[in-house]
Amino acid sequence: MLIGIGGVSRSGKSTLANLLVTHYRKNGKKAIIFHQDDFVFPETQIPKVRGRTDWESPESIDHDLLYELVSEFKDRFEVVIVEGLFAFYDEKLNELFDKRLFVKISKRSFFIRKVADRRWGYVPTWFVDHIWKSYLKYGSTKQIIGGYQTISGEEEFDMKKALKYLEA
Repeated sequence: MLIGIGGVSRSGKSTLANLLVTHYRKNGKKAIIFHQDDFVFPETQIPKVRGRTDWESPESIDHDLLYELVSEFKDRFEVVIVEGLFAFYDEKLNELFDKRLFVKISKRSFFIRKVADRRWGYVPTWFVDHIWKSYLKYGSTKQIIGGYQTISGEEEFDMKKALKYLEA
C-alpha cells in the first residue's frame, strides 16, 4: 500500500506518518516513510523570496528523485508512506498513491505553531504568511488526484479514523 500524507507546515504530517509506520511494523508489516524534506535541492538551487530561501516552493523539491525511489521501494515494502507539503503536487507521484491522507489545521493554529517553531531561528511574520499562501497554492487539496481522507491535526490524531480509511 502506498500512502500519501499532505498538509501545511506544522500540521502533524511527520507525526502521523511515524504513528502509522509504528502501527504497521507492530502488526508485522514491512513499512517505510519518505519525508519530502529529505529531497530538497541544495539551497543555492532553491528560489528566493525577498532574499530568503523559499523552502515553500515546489521547485525546492527533487520530485523526480522522490518518484524514482518511491517507485522502486513500493515493490520492496508492504507499506510505503510519503509525507510532505507537496505530497500531492507532482502528478506522477500522486497517481501512484493507493490512499491519501490530508492533515488539516486552521490558519490560526498554523500561525501559532510556526511562530513558536525556533528550529531555524526567527521567522518574520511576512514569511509565515508566505508559507500559508504557498500551502494554499501548492499544497492544499486542490492538487489531490483521487479520493482522500481529511484528518484533523488540531489535537491528538484519530488513529481509528485513519486506519479505517486506510484499511478499507
